[in-house]
Amino acid sequence: MDNNAVDATGLGEAMAHDLSVWGLFAQADIVVKLVMLLLLAASVWSWAIIFDKALLLRRLRAKAEQFEEAFWSGGSLDDLYDRMSNRAGDPMSSIFIAAMREWRRFTSRGAQVRDTAISGLQQRVERVMDITIGREMEQVEKRMIFLASVGSAAPFVGLFGTVWGIMNSFTSIAASKNTSLAVVAPGIAEALFATALGLVAAIPAVIAYNKLSTDIGRYAERLETFSGEFGAILSRQLEEAR
Repeated sequence: MDNNAVDATGLGEAMAHDLSVWGLFAQADIVVKLVMLLLLAASVWSWAIIFDKALLLRRLRAKAEQFEEAFWSGGSLDDLYDRMSNRAGDPMSSIFIAAMREWRRFTSRGAQVRDTAISGLQQRVERVMDITIGREMEQVEKRMIFLASVGSAAPFVGLFGTVWGIMNSFTSIAASKNTSLAVVAPGIAEALFATALGLVAAIPAVIAYNKLSTDIGRYAERLETFSGEFGAILSRQLEEAR
């Protein structure tokens, strides 16, 4: 009779708990709530970065195609530089403008300097293009480390919330001296919800980080290829000027 009364009481307490998503959050311990809020904020910020980087790469690829079409059209590089010198809208254009600016500085000094400093010019142009690539790629890769951090740390943060919630559930068992599953199930569900949020934050971050890193790496290779081709063009012009 007493056992039936205890079971009925435990069942009533379990039914009193709201097992919806909002209910699991609202009834959780303050520490578990903070973990959930942290994971939710990390997930929202991760998605913002993912969409921002995806749109950025799409825009940069489109601008690179437009620039390459103009660059390889057979027109004068000086005319192209004059049209673009004040509006570098993408990394590839910035590389071209930086190299051409160094080239213009050299050619404006006259033939006497040209005969004695050609090798130094080649080194300066290559250095300028390398510096420009590094600076531009640093901007493209900005905030990528956050995705990597969320992907690696979010499951453990969620696990911390789960462990803390389960500890509270067992503490409640000890205090009430009632081992009925109906009594402890809501607390365990709240704790496991933290792990679920950790996975919700981590899985998209990991997938997006791998995909975006690959795309950024390919774009960097495209810039390196253009830099090498443009450097070869300038070298041929220097050879012809000797």
